[in-house]
Amino acid sequence: MAEGAGPHDGEPPEDLTAAEAGMWQAFRNGSVYDLSCGDTVVDDPHGGHPWGPERTVRARVVCWLLLDGPPPLAGRVSSLKLVGVRISGPLDLAGGTVEPYVEMHGCRFERDVLLPEARFTTLRLVDCSIPRLEAARLSTEGDLHLPRCRFLGGIRLTDARIGTDLLLNQAVVHRDRSGRSIAADGMSVGQDLQAEMLESYGELSLRGATVGVSLSLRGARLVNPHARLALNAPQLTVERSLYLTPAGVGAHARSGMTPAQGTRIQRFECEGGVRLDDGRFGDAVDFEGAVLTFTDEQELSLRRVQTPELRFLGQRPARGRVVLSGARVVNLMDRADSWPGPGRLHMGGFAYENLVPRGPFPLTLRLRWVDAASAEYAPEPYERLAAVLRESGADEDAREVLLAKQRRRRESLPLAAKLWGYAQDWTVAYGYRPGRAAVWMAVLWAAGSVAFARADHPPLKAGEHPDWNPALFALDLLLPVIDLGQVGFWQLRGGWQWLSTAFILLGWILATTVAAGATRTLRRT
Repeated sequence: MAEGAGPHDGEPPEDLTAAEAGMWQAFRNGSVYDLSCGDTVVDDPHGGHPWGPERTVRARVVCWLLLDGPPPLAGRVSSLKLVGVRISGPLDLAGGTVEPYVEMHGCRFERDVLLPEARFTTLRLVDCSIPRLEAARLSTEGDLHLPRCRFLGGIRLTDARIGTDLLLNQAVVHRDRSGRSIAADGMSVGQDLQAEMLESYGELSLRGATVGVSLSLRGARLVNPHARLALNAPQLTVERSLYLTPAGVGAHARSGMTPAQGTRIQRFECEGGVRLDDGRFGDAVDFEGAVLTFTDEQELSLRRVQTPELRFLGQRPARGRVVLSGARVVNLMDRADSWPGPGRLHMGGFAYENLVPRGPFPLTLRLRWVDAASAEYAPEPYERLAAVLRESGADEDAREVLLAKQRRRRESLPLAAKLWGYAQDWTVAYGYRPGRAAVWMAVLWAAGSVAFARADHPPLKAGEHPDWNPALFALDLLLPVIDLGQVGFWQLRGGWQWLSTAFILLGWILATTVAAGATRTLRRT
């Protein structure tokens, strides 16, 4: 550009090309500057058709307009609105303050867009081809829109501050040299972050990010199978909901809405680990219809997540782990076929208050869900499930869960304790079915009454014994501590003596197991 040329008189510098001069005048007029030819193949910014000098402007001229551009025409507001334009050279606005409105559609950037620490009112880049967007600590008063853009070298939005919405719908982002597709650690978005049907090839990093309303990854595809994580978002804060759900595809689909019945949908798919540890979500975390593909070393990590509702309604991952250790939710909405199998589910310290199953989820399957939570015996998942069932009024189911806990514990005990556990289970089901004790007592009493009616029972001392009553005698043997005045007056020999001893032992076993069960019952109440 000519030395000393300035924009303040409104006239374009003499060394501008025809395309740049037209852009200059459109900027002053606030009108759209469209250099597209109308052929969809030629105008495709992501295609291979070359764009010549007739639709090329230099990036430094764009920067000049945005940072120190000419005054608008009378009654107009200056703005940069480009369609089908090729920008040559790096667009470097680092540290600058851009006041004009900026919107570019279908443009092709030959070099990186550099916006670190820049300030915008609103920036919209729609369906553009951009080698890389470098925008750490970018600040906007309004929106940052990047829908349908393609980034071959990734996006960096670390510590950016977006005043209202960030849109990445249908964007395609490839990894940078560090393996990240989008690096947005510490980013703050005032309202919604929409990345519906995003294609991310690398790690999407949102560590410590904050979203003022909702974060939508509906229909997104995150691909990073050979690294540890495809979505890395620990300490993420979303004031409302995180959606990892399907998106509607087609003319009638509406962004941010649940697809209507009959609408063709695209599921959320993730090939690689997902980390949401220590996240805070104001309304819900929604995995409905999500397809998670892990290796054996990868996992869905929800450690210490807090949210009013967790909707775990995706497809069961064939490999990898699901970790809910320390998570706290109010409503757990799930399906029986969404959870992984034994050894691949970890729920230590997982707290939930209500179960809201979607579809059939009988207690037998719920017990398998708890059994799958740890390879070794751990009482906490059983006790949490029993407490939730009891709060919902399902006392019988709660007792079944606690009985299953004792049976699982029994398998970890030494042989003697294991045998004692079997005895408690067979007799009174560890005290959770106390009616069994009465049945056993009645059976033994009836059998003893019949048996002792045939016994040879000479008295120990003549004239110092009650009348022989086989029913009372059998009951006196079975009831420990209580004395009915029958035992101790008769002399039994041989097999009858062994039978009476067996009745005494069985009575003590029944009494001990009933007492143990009653103790557990009192402790629960």
